[in-house]
Amino acid sequence: MNTVAEMLLTQPAPMAIWATLLLLTFPALLLLGSPEAMSRPRHSAQQFVVALRGRGAELRRRAEEAARADQQATAEATRAQQYAAEVRVAADRADAAAQQWQELWERSETDRDDAYRAWLEADAGLRTAAAAAAWGTTWSLRTPDEYATRERFLHREVSAAVARGDLPAEALTDALAARNGWDPRLHPADQQLVIARASVAWRRHRYDQAVAAERRASHDVEKARRAASSLRHESRTAAVYASPAAPRGVSARPAGYSVASPAH
Repeated sequence: MNTVAEMLLTQPAPMAIWATLLLLTFPALLLLGSPEAMSRPRHSAQQFVVALRGRGAELRRRAEEAARADQQATAEATRAQQYAAEVRVAADRADAAAQQWQELWERSETDRDDAYRAWLEADAGLRTAAAAAAWGTTWSLRTPDEYATRERFLHREVSAAVARGDLPAEALTDALAARNGWDPRLHPADQQLVIARASVAWRRHRYDQAVAAERRASHDVEKARRAASSLRHESRTAAVYASPAAPRGVSARPAGYSVASPAH
């Protein structure tokens, strides 16, 4: 390495002077290198200046485009972060809703099992009442007091059955009015048989309702689980797009997709 090269590499001031001289002499070199430029130096200098100005305008345009691209990327990142936060909240709500539906389903299963056991118990009571009535009962009423006794017995037994849940509340109203099959003239054993049959029918009805409710709850909890899983997946995807390392220019929100709280 000669002395000039070493000086240029180690001393910044000579290097700057050398670069300035090259820049100032560059137009002259262009003029000397072109025969047409030598014949028309003024015109060539003007063209050179125009070229420099055009180059400067191009550089400014590119800088402005880069600035707009940075602003757009920043805006997209902000929107992606907001969307990710919205989806995360919606996913949390969907998880909570799915848990609530799960609890409702579990209670409906318990209600179904309880209704089934009550139906079996009512059926066993019907067999007992049928066996008691099979011995034969007295139909004729000898005195008004006996009718009043049977009537009070019917009202008392129906009221007790309603309190246990073996009969609906409407049964007591019908028994008090002696309608819809409630006959106070019957022997107490026959009245017990009528009550037992009505209880079996009512308990079977309640069991059918419990089965239907359990099926609906099972369907609802499955829907809630699918919704929560979908939103949780969407939350993870949105979080990826919202991260600083995510590629820009790609929307974090799928086409046609909207964030909404799950129905409950």
